[in-house]
Amino acid sequence: MYMISLDACLSALADPTRRAIVARLASGEATVSQLVDQFNLTQPTISSHLRVLETAGLVTTGKVAQTRPRRLNPAGLKTIADWLKDYARFWEGTIDSFVDHAERTSGTEEQGQ
Repeated sequence: MYMISLDACLSALADPTRRAIVARLASGEATVSQLVDQFNLTQPTISSHLRVLETAGLVTTGKVAQTRPRRLNPAGLKTIADWLKDYARFWEGTIDSFVDHAERTSGTEEQGQ
């Protein structure tokens, strides 16, 4: 097992096509041919995007008979989710503060009318 790099994950997801591929794979595995058909891109282009996603640890390749279906790698997604947890606390706190402020000022405005 290897360490999944947050930098590699974020770099891989910087491309909108790769984000779309990840979104597609979230609904289930797919072969390169299926992705080519869905995205209307060439096989080399899809394969290149998949290599980047695989290198980053976001996608894995399986083997079913003669096909090589790609699927999301939960460990890669967990790397990103773990990093975002600290920021989630920040924006949840910001939203809570905004709601508190809105509730306080809403009562003040009604009294001033």
